[in-house]
Amino acid sequence: METNYLASAIKQFEYYKLLGEKAMQQLGDEQLFAVPSAESNSIPVIVQHLSGNMVSRWTDLLTSDGEKEWRKRDEEFEKVIKSRAELMKVWDKGWDVLFATLKSLSNDDLGKIIYIRNQGCTAQDAINRQLAHYPYHVGQMVFLAKLLVSKQWQSLSIPKNQSKEYNSDKFSKDKSIQHFTDEILKKDKKDDK
Repeated sequence: METNYLASAIKQFEYYKLLGEKAMQQLGDEQLFAVPSAESNSIPVIVQHLSGNMVSRWTDLLTSDGEKEWRKRDEEFEKVIKSRAELMKVWDKGWDVLFATLKSLSNDDLGKIIYIRNQGCTAQDAINRQLAHYPYHVGQMVFLAKLLVSKQWQSLSIPKNQSKEYNSDKFSKDKSIQHFTDEILKKDKKDDK
């Protein structure tokens, strides 16, 4: 069986995008814009940073430095977004650039040298870098949302004290080869209909 790194990376990014969206969906508007402390970021500020990074890193990935001259990183940490609709527009903008770029790449592109702040690495290393960076921030969003929602939180993974049932269901099925996100993303698309 041939594995496809790009397809796997895209599924990983889709999964973390979904987690961020599921966390934000559980929040009321006031909770969505809450700032837990003076040194903390609200979810909209985290989204601004993620989107700014994505647009900068993935625009012209193979031909220009990932830290674009036009990026204003410090402004990503200022309170700018005022509504849920605006938040989702900024969120989608970053992910759209990321997915369009990843889907345009071929396996031959993975070994090409790209630069981020004049530091060279392969395109594959740049993808891996962001596969660590974006889940870090999505995790912050999920943690903040879980604190704000408290007892009404709907788990985004195996709920507490349900591991045995979850594993029993998994082991009751025939062995198969698939990406761990296939089931999750398929279920989400079904739920959206």
